[in-house]
Amino acid sequence: MFEVAVIEDPSAAEVSLDPVRARLLAELVEPGSATMLAAKVGLPRQKVNYHLRTLEQHGLVELVEERRKGNVNERLMQATAASYVISPTALAAVQPDPARSPDRLSARWLLAVSARLVRDVGTLLTGATRAKKRLATFALDGEVRFATAADRAAFAEELAGFMTQLVAKYHDEQAEGGRPHRVVVALHPSVIANASKEDES
Repeated sequence: MFEVAVIEDPSAAEVSLDPVRARLLAELVEPGSATMLAAKVGLPRQKVNYHLRTLEQHGLVELVEERRKGNVNERLMQATAASYVISPTALAAVQPDPARSPDRLSARWLLAVSARLVRDVGTLLTGATRAKKRLATFALDGEVRFATAADRAAFAEELAGFMTQLVAKYHDEQAEGGRPHRVVVALHPSVIANASKEDES
């Protein structure tokens, strides 16, 4: 089972968003049968079996064991991942395009860039998984608390300047056999539980 899997197929995305099936996926982080799940979600075993078959058809759950129990064969199923991310590819006709209105100070543009990141990494990860290869990536995640809005603006400008220099230092347009890599650097207010809108501004 993977820690995170990407859903790119529109029909699989639709299946995963059904509340009952989403609950079953959450329960199936650990292997379970229709009988075991029926007691947890409060549905008849036959109904759970129907949902499990649908999830299996879309590659969201898989058979891990089949055993005889009384007069029936009990199928133990498990989710293919502990969590899922739906790629913008699943909504291809309306997926965000950062190139339409690039604005580094726009939250909506940041959202479009983030959506492209999910789409691209998801596509690469799917390909790497099929080829049984590792995908070379790198990410940083941290938090900084600014005393003033002016400090935040100064930080952003300094960061932009540093990244421009770093990219210029290592970018080689003529490198034979070189492979382009996308660099994404983002800054946004942290989401704090129970914080007021004023606190987050």
